[in-house]
Amino acid sequence: MPSRWKRIRYRLEWLGLLLAAKLIPLLSRKACQRLAQIGGGLMSIFDRHGCQVALSNLEVAFGDRFSIKERRKIVRQSFQHFARTMIDLFWSPRLTRENFSRYIEWQNFEETGPETRAEHSVIIACYHYSNFEWLSLACGFLDLKGTIIMQEFKNSLLDPIFKKLREQSGHIFIPRGRSLLRLLKALRRKRSTALLIDLTVPPTQAGAVAIDCFELKTSVTSAHAWLHEQTGAPIIPAHCEPLPDGRYRLIFHPKIDNTAGMTHQQIAQKCWDSFEPYVQKNPTPWLWAYKHWRYRPTNADRHYPFYANPFRRFDEILQRDKTSSAPNNAD
Repeated sequence: MPSRWKRIRYRLEWLGLLLAAKLIPLLSRKACQRLAQIGGGLMSIFDRHGCQVALSNLEVAFGDRFSIKERRKIVRQSFQHFARTMIDLFWSPRLTRENFSRYIEWQNFEETGPETRAEHSVIIACYHYSNFEWLSLACGFLDLKGTIIMQEFKNSLLDPIFKKLREQSGHIFIPRGRSLLRLLKALRRKRSTALLIDLTVPPTQAGAVAIDCFELKTSVTSAHAWLHEQTGAPIIPAHCEPLPDGRYRLIFHPKIDNTAGMTHQQIAQKCWDSFEPYVQKNPTPWLWAYKHWRYRPTNADRHYPFYANPFRRFDEILQRDKTSSAPNNAD
């Protein structure tokens, strides 16, 4: 019975998503914004666990900077930003190379210019801030077409729908199996790539490194650092931020340079350091309901979220990264 019910539920999820993909493009932009406000607000009420995670994250990240009332407001707005990102993804078939600049503007695009690229390939490092889906689509329309890893859903029926939406501007999305080697080959064929660098990865995963995020340790991938090392393609952090009129601004940060002699952990840290000031200034668009700090150092001198747990392998990574960076620190 559980297996049968799961098949029925998966089929219903697929049907609901298919209907959304058909109906949402018929809406106006204002209707999409209203729907996101309502839907995100309801999510912040009914997703009690996600709300609890978000409140705990805000508490450890900002201390007493925000009152309980202010934290709850940030959590609600964070859910609304995420809802808007998903609704806008389903509305995105109405975006074209000719009209996308009406909805998305960009800043510092010269950072990706041919004069700064390695063989016209770049590695875009982005994070779950505001409309990260439209950031990807806009890069495609701006001729930064890339090969990108796609995290599969538990319900595999949903993958083709999202894949089709995300590939509209010329990207190629690939499953995770042997994905790093495929990204390497793509960069060598002068295609670009993009990676979300604020995803927590298990410390047991190859390439996992520990970085400081709001002065808390978290385990993230160093795939972008490895790809940069192998190909010379520059790493360019980028993020999307909301504008008051319902549009977005895509911001390309200065490329990560002077990496000779830097460890993968130091490159990953430098990428995050380019993002954190934006979250400090305006925290609401970040995905606070995500478990950013799943692993807690055994001898942590900071308070961690309630869901964080000590893990021996994480302590080993912390010690490894501390040892490998010691010579640079001495300099």
